[in-house]
Amino acid sequence: MKQYFNLFDFAQKVNYKTEILAGLTVAMTMIPESLSFAILAGFPPLVGLYAAFIMGLVTAIFGGRPGLISGGAGATVIVLIALMKSHGLEYVFAAVAVAGVLQIMVGLFKLGKFIRLVPQPVMFGFVNGLAIIIFMSQLEQFKTMINGESVWLSGNPMFIMVALVALTIAIVIFFPKITKAVPASLVAIIVVFIVVLGLGIQTKTVADIASISGGFPPFHIPEIPLNFETLQLIFPYALIMASVGLTEGLLTLNLVDEITGTKGRGNRECIAQGSANILNGFFFGMGGCPMIAQTLVNLSAGSRARLSGIVAALTILVIILFAAPVIEKLPIAALVGVMIMVAIGTFEWLSFRIINKMPKHDIFVLLLVTVITVVLHNLALAVLIGVIISALVFAWESAKRIRARKYIDDKGVKHYEIFGPLFFGSTAAFAEKFDVSNDPQEVIIDFKESKISDMSAIDAVNKITERYAKVGKKIHLRHLSADCRQLLQNAEGVIEINIMEDPTYKVAVD
Repeated sequence: MKQYFNLFDFAQKVNYKTEILAGLTVAMTMIPESLSFAILAGFPPLVGLYAAFIMGLVTAIFGGRPGLISGGAGATVIVLIALMKSHGLEYVFAAVAVAGVLQIMVGLFKLGKFIRLVPQPVMFGFVNGLAIIIFMSQLEQFKTMINGESVWLSGNPMFIMVALVALTIAIVIFFPKITKAVPASLVAIIVVFIVVLGLGIQTKTVADIASISGGFPPFHIPEIPLNFETLQLIFPYALIMASVGLTEGLLTLNLVDEITGTKGRGNRECIAQGSANILNGFFFGMGGCPMIAQTLVNLSAGSRARLSGIVAALTILVIILFAAPVIEKLPIAALVGVMIMVAIGTFEWLSFRIINKMPKHDIFVLLLVTVITVVLHNLALAVLIGVIISALVFAWESAKRIRARKYIDDKGVKHYEIFGPLFFGSTAAFAEKFDVSNDPQEVIIDFKESKISDMSAIDAVNKITERYAKVGKKIHLRHLSADCRQLLQNAEGVIEINIMEDPTYKVAVD
């Protein structure tokens, strides 16, 4: 259990000042985003902040790696909008708790490792799509509500907003040239805040989104009928939310691994994320998952330990309880500028430089995943489609690698030395290699450089031996590996294996 209570992984490298300042910066950028997503879904605003606090604290302490920031993410909230509209908030809390249970099961059964199956072009598309989403979501802050409609700012309000955003971006870019002792993002937020207050500038503030004053998250059992019909209703939402959360979380974890040069624990992150969502369901939170934008803010501020995540979560709670009147005066422009720089830093510009060197199908996958992520805001679907297409392309390319070297030895026995994997995609090409009618009376199929991989491959071997048996010719299978022989033995219960000799399949020593 020691690993679960080590709050400061890589403790010898912890810089407490950097971690605390990074945590404060993350909290400032997380508040407006959590509020926006909560309002978008029709939840009470505090539900978003409670989710940011609960997700952030639990995953910072028990999660899969230092540096990863979790909160009330839009990717998971979007899944719950339809349930909110049709059945209300109580059913949403129940679905969030069930999603947490499913995520814990994924971690306990160690299924997080399957994230390794996501190819690099899919990762590029995922990250680029998220960067575009982060940037596009900031454009909404350049709008205001007039008579219930969202319209673009104009005149002085637009000029002021643009100028303050530009000032924020300039500070983020140039302040590190002066010193890196304090996160540039935090300095930018503070400077713009002081400028707006000192000069009495009228511009959008956090208070224009919603009030963030409240109490400690209250314990609350969802008031829903406890029956099978209710489970049938909420389970699909819970399943999708759990899948989206784990997909985004594990991909973000891999991204942090690459940035920091360290290795996170995917299954541990699944358990922590699930535990946090269960608490969300019973403590008035909308649930969530790791947030790539805030994670990158955290890393760019120099954080490499768990302390920053803990500080960010506790800062949000302190703001809810005590500091809401001050934070509500924070200019939205400062937060927009920080998030725009995060979007620029998130985008994989390397993908542009190497795109002319990538195979065409990888380019297609990269662009498709990016488009689906941006258009549908469905990260799980984008990644799933990307993985499926990549897998089909791999299967097709592997199928073309099956070939046979043929020769007749001095005893008049014909040899077929098979090269390449024998699986569902290559069975047709495999069957075309044999000349049953013109072959001699004895034939050897040598699998030293090949492998029988699945039921289709077993059936292909069965059919070719059956064809030789019908014309009275002997056939041997040679150099079958132990797992291939086991597959053949297991298949006897399903189909009849036509091998003319050695029914125990020990012909590898033939």
